[in-house]
Amino acid sequence: MELISVLLFGMPGGFEWVIIGLVILLLFGAKKIPELARGIGGGIREFKEAKNQISDEIEKGIKEEDKKEEK
Repeated sequence: MELISVLLFGMPGGFEWVIIGLVILLLFGAKKIPELARGIGGGIREFKEAKNQISDEIEKGIKEEDKKEEK
């Protein structure tokens, strides 16, 4: 219980998120925020694609190893 309270102590609450949002709005401006969000979304998409490619390559390697062991 104490560990959970220590970990959650630094987490921002509802009002803090509002302040963070306002600061971001002031720093980047209303026109830049959609571009920033698109960039973040594109980065997440590329990361997921790379993760899936690596997983596919690992599975392919495992299947090839199994075929070699059967012979």
